[in-house]
Parts: sequence; structure tokens; C-alpha cells
Amino acid sequence: MAASSTPHERAGTGPAPSRPMASDALANLRVLDLTRVRAGPTCCRVLADFGADVIKIEAPAGADPNDGMNGPRDGYDMQNLHRNKRSLSLNLKTPEGKAILGRLVRTADVVVENYRPDVKHRLGMDYETLR
Repeated sequence: MAASSTPHERAGTGPAPSRPMASDALANLRVLDLTRVRAGPTCCRVLADFGADVIKIEAPAGADPNDGMNGPRDGYDMQNLHRNKRSLSLNLKTPEGKAILGRLVRTADVVVENYRPDVKHRLGMDYETLR
């Protein structure tokens, strides 16, 4: 008898089950994800799961004093929170980073952030500045 090619076939359970595909319900939306901690990344993950083009903007390694509070960047929790997203490291405290963000905002349908009010105004991430 020839050896089967997958563990499922070797176990006699048939072909491997297919993975669920992300929905394309929101495929026409581009979302910039500037969120941190739990609720914001979860919100954007749901949008990505429904097909939105979500771009996660994060600080370069070492630029954010709170970096790592959600665990390692390659850890299981980060992988879960940021699945189906693209990612871009951008230092929003520099003029170059702010200019790049400004260009991205002009191409986005939605910007999601959950900074404290004083931080978003200091960084120029408030609605009045970004619109």
C-alpha cells in the first residue's frame, strides 16, 4: 500500500479540512490601524477578517517605551490580534513618519486609533488634523 501524503489521510480520516477563507464583505475598504492594547487591535482584526485591507502602523522596535506590553511581536497573541493585516513600522514622532502617515490617510477610508486624547493631539493623530 502506498503511503498517504497527509496526516489526515494516514489516519484514515480523509483529506485535510480546508481552512476558512477571510470574507470579502469589506474588501473595498482600506483601514489604517493605529491602535494599541486589546480592544483596538481586536476591532481592526474583525474588519480584516471581513476582508478590509487593514494596515497596522507600529513603531519601530525600541522607539516605543511601551513596546512589548502585549508580549513578543512574534508571539501567539500578537499573531492572533494582527492576523489578516499588513504591517508597516513608522516612527510617528518624526516629521518623515508624520508625512508618510499623511499620505496613507489620504488613501484610507477608515483610521482607527485608541490613543489618550493628549497623546493623539501631541502626535497630530486627532480627527481635525487628519481629515
